[in-house]
Amino acid sequence: MADIKNSCCNDSGTFKEAVCVDAGRVYDSCCDRDCLEDLRCFFTAESQTYLNQAISVRLKSAEVLNVYIDVEPVNFNKCYYSCDLTFYFLLSFDVYTTPNTCPTEIQGISSFNKKVILFGSEGNVKVFTSIRSEDDPTCDTQAISTSNNPKCVVQCVEPVALSAHLGQIRDSYENVRYVPQSIIDYFGAPIITDLEIGTPTIYATIGLFTIVQLIRNVQMLIPVYDFCIPEKQCDDAIDQPCDVFRKIKFPTDDFFPPKSCDTSCCKNECN
Repeated sequence: MADIKNSCCNDSGTFKEAVCVDAGRVYDSCCDRDCLEDLRCFFTAESQTYLNQAISVRLKSAEVLNVYIDVEPVNFNKCYYSCDLTFYFLLSFDVYTTPNTCPTEIQGISSFNKKVILFGSEGNVKVFTSIRSEDDPTCDTQAISTSNNPKCVVQCVEPVALSAHLGQIRDSYENVRYVPQSIIDYFGAPIITDLEIGTPTIYATIGLFTIVQLIRNVQMLIPVYDFCIPEKQCDDAIDQPCDVFRKIKFPTDDFFPPKSCDTSCCKNECN
């Protein structure tokens, strides 16, 4: 086998060996930026009490609590899969109930649905593995068989908190929301989702950077050169993103931390 040049610091400048690995291969991926305008926020009963008396609000921060993912094959396009993503955000607000006084901080949640279609190849292999029993580490047990169907992986940095404003519930459809139990457990109290039309609420605008990947486990003989960064945009239904959010540079370094040879310490040793 011919030597392959190594992009990192090495005495000989080549790989010493090539190894076979069983790893997840990224068959397709996309990156995207979404400006999510006027997201309806949901609160606990205690937080809603402060909100009912509010005269103004300020969005302090936004955080991704969880992403629920559903992957289904696309019937009319073989080897392609539809990835349905549901993001749940934790939003923190300063609520002002009277002028010239300190605000009260409250937290609420909001959600966002996104769908992307990616290439995932095909395969019908059943996978069987042995695992160590937690009750008896000396005993091997048989794991439940799985398949090598592709899995969807979503990466995201913390959302950019852009703005928020007070409003009133405009339509009963806004109350049709399912809140997973894991999200409710985070607050330790039920989230109110059945408020009447005209009840005060908050509509928030946040910016979201994401990378979506479709991965399948395969055996590969590979050298490693550098990070693989998606170059195409996700195919979604967001037609009018915020102008301000469009000007923000995609935070590549947050998704791909520097290698050891990219650090100042390693560079000094190489010089």
